[in-house]
Amino acid sequence: MTKREIGRIGRRGTYVIPAALRRQFGLDEGALVVAEARPEGILVRPAVAMPTESYSAEQRAAFLLENATDAEDYAAARAEVAAMGLDADRIPHQPPVGA
Repeated sequence: MTKREIGRIGRRGTYVIPAALRRQFGLDEGALVVAEARPEGILVRPAVAMPTESYSAEQRAAFLLENATDAEDYAAARAEVAAMGLDADRIPHQPPVGA
């Protein structure tokens, strides 16, 4: 059975989710939620935030160069690094054996 709670929209569009529903869905203060427009109304649901890492161009170049598996792959990595506007010889890395 669906739980329904009646609430009121406050200043600046705030709505307080009833405590029982917050506990049921693990929504503590500061939790992220997503509000979606649906044909039948507004759906508010818990959001999941995944941390991401961002890498500098030099780090991406080092990944390309370090992960080359043979001479042909290494040459392609060097070309890609050059296309990034970087000099592969200035990027600290260990070339693959035989490259």
